[in-house]
Amino acid sequence: MLKVGIIGCGGISNSHMSGYLQLKDRVEVVACCDIDEPKAKEYAARYGIKNYYNNCYDMLKAEQLDLVSVTTWNSAHAECTIAALNAGCSVICEKPMAMSAAEAEAMKETADRNGKLLMLGFVRRHGNDAYAARELVKNGELGEIYYAQAKYLRRCGFPGGWFGDKSRSGGGPLIDLGVHVIDLVRYIMGCPKPVSVFGATFDKLGSRPGIRTTEWVSETVVEQPIFNVEDLAVAMIRFDNGAVLNLEASFNLNLPDNEDGIRLFGSKAGISLASPFALYTEYNGQLADIALKGQNNFDFHRDFDREIKNFVDAAEGKAECLAPAEDGVELMRILDAVYESARIGKSVEIKR
Repeated sequence: MLKVGIIGCGGISNSHMSGYLQLKDRVEVVACCDIDEPKAKEYAARYGIKNYYNNCYDMLKAEQLDLVSVTTWNSAHAECTIAALNAGCSVICEKPMAMSAAEAEAMKETADRNGKLLMLGFVRRHGNDAYAARELVKNGELGEIYYAQAKYLRRCGFPGGWFGDKSRSGGGPLIDLGVHVIDLVRYIMGCPKPVSVFGATFDKLGSRPGIRTTEWVSETVVEQPIFNVEDLAVAMIRFDNGAVLNLEASFNLNLPDNEDGIRLFGSKAGISLASPFALYTEYNGQLADIALKGQNNFDFHRDFDREIKNFVDAAEGKAECLAPAEDGVELMRILDAVYESARIGKSVEIKR
């Protein structure tokens, strides 16, 4: 029976717990911690966890853990992950991997040095849509993919809490939402390496205080709300295979409704991961739209459970890790470059 610890008892940690509970014949969550000790105590009571702590160092010292979930706010990802890896644990760290590529590289180096698994919380990789799209690409149905579009746009969807505080979040919708769709496009394309970025960020609508329509709200209570991040980020990302990704991500934007979706365009066909999951091509001298009828969707709860199962399986050497540390590092290089390009108003080359 593998022993699990959870670092950070906020909203997303419940999704990790759900996955572990599905594997209760193989794993046991024996400890949790949060810098808000009453929250850790309540979390432990809710799930029947034996021990709770107010910091990860005490937990890692007192418990003999095999696996750790890091589900803190972003600025603590690197510190807590490195501490857990040095304590001999395999780790799944929520996205984004860190606050910068430099932090991400330090995390990967620690995992490699300790011979432990470091997996990233890129939950979209575990969806039926990702699997179906990867199969189509693998089988050559799209031909050469040369352009992609990725949107994660909210009309009024700032989560509040720490998400607007750059010192804890690292940024706004780019690092919170864009990370999902950038990674998914890259994953479907076979993980080409990014080589250059042109990006722009805006803070025109801010946090829209007084309007609350988002389904996802931060559990963190702050006395003085802070919003010093972007409310919209856009970018053109070029990869080493010549393909280009056009990205849009927002917390707040004056559009009719929320928009999200991924489309990839190849020399033989294009594909949309929105509903319906469809292929756009030509047949018998005519344009043809092919709606694939399987359950080619992303399901939040199902796919978080799949993600945790993949983590446990990979930690035991029973499966390939679907979201390894090196992919998290590449993603952080992209995010760093977008923010830097936005700052200087010019395209940025990604160097290694």
